[in-house]
Amino acid sequence: MKTNKIFIILTILSLLLLSSCRKENIRDIEDEVIEKGETIEEENIVEEPIIKEGIPSPLSGIYALENKINRRPVAVMYDNHPKARWQSGLSKAEIIYEFMVEAPYTRYMAIFLINDPESIGPIRSSRPYFVTTLLEYDPVYVRVGGSVQAKQDIINLKIADIDGLSCSNKVLWKNKEVNKRAPHNTYTSMEAIRNTQSEKGYRETGEYEGFKFHENDTDIEGFSANEIMINYFKGNSTMYSYSLDEKVYYRKKDGASHIDEFDKSPITAKNIIIQEAKTKVIDNEGRLSIDLIGEGKGKYITNGKGIDIKWIKNSRNSKTYFYDEFDKEIVLNPGVTWIQVVNVNPDLSIE
Repeated sequence: MKTNKIFIILTILSLLLLSSCRKENIRDIEDEVIEKGETIEEENIVEEPIIKEGIPSPLSGIYALENKINRRPVAVMYDNHPKARWQSGLSKAEIIYEFMVEAPYTRYMAIFLINDPESIGPIRSSRPYFVTTLLEYDPVYVRVGGSVQAKQDIINLKIADIDGLSCSNKVLWKNKEVNKRAPHNTYTSMEAIRNTQSEKGYRETGEYEGFKFHENDTDIEGFSANEIMINYFKGNSTMYSYSLDEKVYYRKKDGASHIDEFDKSPITAKNIIIQEAKTKVIDNEGRLSIDLIGEGKGKYITNGKGIDIKWIKNSRNSKTYFYDEFDKEIVLNPGVTWIQVVNVNPDLSIE
């Protein structure tokens, strides 16, 4: 009987000890899980810094290798006649201007630095106000002819000029691969431009002042600007539609989606500047005078918002500065900028 009692007592003690060990083990496991969970949580909130290679472009704020940033910009006159569309290489430009030319047409001047498109065109002629604008970038200028005044200005101002009317067909050529007729089929490449720049002994680097850019994408306080419609002439319109997901504007010309002819990529803008300038017809051919020296009004648009701005250009050789309502120079977001030069009191809607 005693033996049975002793056995029962020993059994109870064993069970109690085992239960205690299990509780300790469970606590140890719980502690370990908590510690691991805390470690994992801490690792999740640590953000890896974004590494940007090279240095920012003074034209777009986009980072690129230093040897590309330090070369001379290239300004290209793009044809925008309906029979010239679409343009090749335009998506690789960092700044693009749209100006009115003889009614009812507009023309583009694209500024390149960090990219080297394989195909660029179609290329067309110059006007004096394009020359006034390109002086701000000290570029190599690529064109095919120009108005009498523009050609004289290019000579007098000693522009680093590449003219399709005087260079060989190895520099600018008639592109037989596109379904376009002259004068809407003259093309080149950045390789041909850079080689010609070297052969002509033009400086390798430019002397100019770029724009100011935020280090990272930054929203602005302002009016809603999700859709912008600019009517240049009857039947000639430029439209931008904002993509909230991508934070860029998609471009349409005369109601059709604007694409790059070479790779079919869409033409987009990160920044849009609308610059009002006094415009008038000066001859029987319908050529224009656009007054870009002095000051005027405009708008700056990015990330679905816009603000009223003013612009100032003190002389033909000086830079155009854009200021907000507090007289502070605007700071752009890194990316492609389209500058829409319009007449004063333009036919414009922004929603």
